[in-house]
Amino acid sequence: MFRPLSVFIGLRYTRAKRRNHFISFISLTSMIGLSLGVLAMIVVLSVMNGFHREMSSRILGMVPHATIAGSPALADWQAPAKVAMENPQVEAAVPFAELEGMLSYRGVMQPIQLHGIDPALEPKVSIIGDHMVQGRLSDLREGEYGVVIGEITARRFQLQIGDRLALIVPEVSSVPGGITPRMQRLNVVGIFRVGADLDSSLALINVADAAQIQRLDPGSVQSIRLKLKDLYQSPQVAAALAAQLGEGYRASDWTQTQGSLFSAMKMEKTMIGLLLLLIVAVAAFNIIATLIMVVADKGADIAILRTLGATPRQIMGIFMVQGTVIGVIGTLIGGVLGVLAALNVSELVGWLERVSGQHVFSSDVYFISTLPSELQVADVVLICSAALTLSFLATLYPSWRASRTQPAEALRYE
Repeated sequence: MFRPLSVFIGLRYTRAKRRNHFISFISLTSMIGLSLGVLAMIVVLSVMNGFHREMSSRILGMVPHATIAGSPALADWQAPAKVAMENPQVEAAVPFAELEGMLSYRGVMQPIQLHGIDPALEPKVSIIGDHMVQGRLSDLREGEYGVVIGEITARRFQLQIGDRLALIVPEVSSVPGGITPRMQRLNVVGIFRVGADLDSSLALINVADAAQIQRLDPGSVQSIRLKLKDLYQSPQVAAALAAQLGEGYRASDWTQTQGSLFSAMKMEKTMIGLLLLLIVAVAAFNIIATLIMVVADKGADIAILRTLGATPRQIMGIFMVQGTVIGVIGTLIGGVLGVLAALNVSELVGWLERVSGQHVFSSDVYFISTLPSELQVADVVLICSAALTLSFLATLYPSWRASRTQPAEALRYE
């Protein structure tokens, strides 16, 4: 026997048939519960990762990663854009304008955020061209005041290509009250759908038309829009570029406009992970009940081992090995099934939709009409480590109780 005594006897107890079948049943349910808890955590967190990825790609593919604005407006936007492109993090820099107003059509009004873009350069920094359901970006011609709106906005106003609507923009003036509204007629030339809230809050116009609405000099733009390789470096890169360009330039990035949304998504994942961990904890601590009953069932064996010279530490190790084996097997089964389920959950939901004829995520109700999943190795390692740790901790008290058993007491109760 080359294995330590505690490991040898602990594994033997795990394989042996017990006189009390109820103990075997409790042990089996502990293992199954642990497997189901690990399986649920891996699948749910993978689905949440998938939703986070979809929202990130759609929203952050539409909004600027960072912008550099000039005060006054940029008469020659190519100069700061050239400086920005020297930064290794910057992939593209294009002219950009941003203004807010109200859309009005047949007495119905809606707040809107307008992005002024160059249709020829916009595909370098945005995914909008891949999500046009009607019209084209190239239809945003200078001087025609065309507008591309989101599908929800078009549905709300019942708009089609060629319809005209009014844009109301507040303008600071010297009249009493300080602000007067300005109106501009816009012609709908396109409709986009990205499957996010931007479908109801964003519209695109030509950057030259935006400059006219903002009363800028011909050829001037409000700012330049940057696309970065690592969008999570946006605050640092934007601040560094503004400082490099000097006084009169200010920087902003996506964390100032969309940061709260992604912080909420991160917090949601954390809280759901903790709640699911309770399922694993309940299953893991069922091992306590299992081992306590095993200790009571093996009282005579403990007494014999102590009489033969086994130390309390060796007795404690026997039952720790037995409980740990239950945890390892349960975690391993749950981990394997969880990985397989996470990798195939999208196909499984699609198959259920085809068989039942019902859409789980209808595109008329949800922005994302499929169930995305993204399995991350770090999540699997963290979940399995947590399950194994809880299983190990659950073995300590019953094993300690077993090590405190005296031979005379154990034999007296037999």
